[in-house]
Amino acid sequence: MDIRNLAVNTIRVLSVEAVQKAKSGHPGMPMGAAPMAFTLWNDVMNHNPKNPNWFNRDRFILSAGHGSMLLYSLLHLFNYGLTIDDLKNFRQLDSKTPGHPEYGHTVGVEATTGPLGQGLAMGVGMALAESHLAAKYNKPGLNIVDHYTYVIAGDGCMMEGITNEASSFAAANKLSKLIVLYDSNNISIEGSTDISFTENVRARYEALGWDTFYVEDGKSLDDILAAINEAKKTDKPSLIEIKTKIGWDSAKEGSASAHGEPLGDDNIVDFKNKIGWEYEEEFYVPKEVREYISESSKKGELKEEEWNKLLEEYKNNYPEEAKEFLMSLKKDLSDDVFDEEFYKFDKDDASRGYSGTLINRLAEKIPYLIGGSADLSPSNKTEMKNTSYYSPTNREGKNIHFGVRELAMSAISNGISLHGGLLPYCATFLVFSDYVKPTIRLSALMNQQVLYVFTHDSIGVGEDGPTHQPIEQMVMLRSTPNISTFRPADGKETAAAYEYALKKKDGPTVFALTRQKLENLEETGKDALNGGYVLKDLGERIDIILMASGSEVKLICDAAERINKLGYGVRVVSMPSPDVFDKQSEGYKNSVLPKEVSKRVSVEALSTYGWDKYVGLDGIKIGMEGFGASAPANSLFDKFGFTVENIVEKALSILD
Repeated sequence: MDIRNLAVNTIRVLSVEAVQKAKSGHPGMPMGAAPMAFTLWNDVMNHNPKNPNWFNRDRFILSAGHGSMLLYSLLHLFNYGLTIDDLKNFRQLDSKTPGHPEYGHTVGVEATTGPLGQGLAMGVGMALAESHLAAKYNKPGLNIVDHYTYVIAGDGCMMEGITNEASSFAAANKLSKLIVLYDSNNISIEGSTDISFTENVRARYEALGWDTFYVEDGKSLDDILAAINEAKKTDKPSLIEIKTKIGWDSAKEGSASAHGEPLGDDNIVDFKNKIGWEYEEEFYVPKEVREYISESSKKGELKEEEWNKLLEEYKNNYPEEAKEFLMSLKKDLSDDVFDEEFYKFDKDDASRGYSGTLINRLAEKIPYLIGGSADLSPSNKTEMKNTSYYSPTNREGKNIHFGVRELAMSAISNGISLHGGLLPYCATFLVFSDYVKPTIRLSALMNQQVLYVFTHDSIGVGEDGPTHQPIEQMVMLRSTPNISTFRPADGKETAAAYEYALKKKDGPTVFALTRQKLENLEETGKDALNGGYVLKDLGERIDIILMASGSEVKLICDAAERINKLGYGVRVVSMPSPDVFDKQSEGYKNSVLPKEVSKRVSVEALSTYGWDKYVGLDGIKIGMEGFGASAPANSLFDKFGFTVENIVEKALSILD
């Protein structure tokens, strides 16, 4: 057996043994896909295990994340820091080898995958980022950004809708440095894919606008390598369908049971015999394999050394561009970004309008900002006026036409963020955050700084009716760990939300913004960075606290004036971000919402769920208990009780 095939079999054996020891996992996919994965890592990709974060490395994503032992075996063999003990601890508590690959947890994992299709979609974002940065910074003979994105995806990935959305976008933008290796084994958990998936995947991708290639023998390393080399010559994204068999060479070959359960001790013995594995020790790596891969890995070290020399030459020839490029990699912020002018607005506007103004102010000072909308830019107010749109003929454009693809838009934004060098934002209506939820959850899980601009934030949407009026979406977003949410009351609170988002580099931020105009309030300001704060106290004591977010803050300000005139002391609290407020010290939170004041009213034109912890047992929540209706916004606010009169009436009911 030649050394390359021995290395492939080492990957396969390590994978099945780890799954068997864990008594849990997916052995079949690594057994079938090991040849294509090894070919990529050994013969194709530029990567340096001694510096996994080398910027100009090729990116690799295992979209079929259930086959994680394939990736962990590669990371071990290529000396990324995973030990044999780590492989033995597969799927165990606190191990470096969790059930699905987790970004930031295991060195060498480029993206958290497992939810099928998301890895491929994130790969699209990485390829976009590479093409944009290359167009922006490369100079003749000095290509400091020049790398590929490779994805291994399976039948499950191809079934998921997100894959088609993202692949359609990739084709429209001719992301030619994206190459997807399709592990075509025709098996899913329930059995043969024919029971539910009979399409011709290559024909679909050709129709989308990809170049496609076919490898009939998924064990042929030479055929796989030849197909990848051909794919690198095209001006389109490429899909290489590689025919494999799940659980190859085992008693479970080609069966559904090879997908998600261990092979069994006896079957592993038979498997080793069939492939000519002559080593008795478990988790054994032949010495010649270690030596071969160690020598092969030196190619990546040399590639990085060459790149470092190229970068030094670039710095000497183009010092300003180099400074900006390196600043973008760190996402550095200049001291004057959030100056007094950032918080100033000439006129009242909807918070989506304030947001649009702020995005353009940021675009003037932050060269690494990039983003767009799901075909709603005029409504979301997300266009950067001082730059053009990204396209196959204009890679430097910073505005992105995502099309009506909310789910892929978010995953692509995750990929842009993971790639490095850019800060992405994406936008749609708040109600359509339902389409975004699976991907924004991964933004939070991977600690990715992605800005989510969600406009039309309440029943104030008006005439479009209940299908477009969010009710429960803010509850969903606020309850998700590591998502920061802001529903600002005016321009200054919107500015504070952006300041918070740009300084928070370890997770996503959501902006919930109005369609209707909001008055700039005198009392608002940078205290909104605390998530909740006192706008004003009326009277010498506090008899009742009124609290709200967004467009309802002006309502409680007006209601407080009336209640105060009746002889009561009223505190007005703006709560643009309950989740950020919850992170403040107990002392601060008590200074805003004193425990001794139990009479409280919350007002929000969304679900009341979650306000209980602020209003307590003696308080009242004014909000939506059902869905909205189709009518002008003012009529809806009257109908559902978002009026000064109703707030005063409810407040007096607990004061009297």
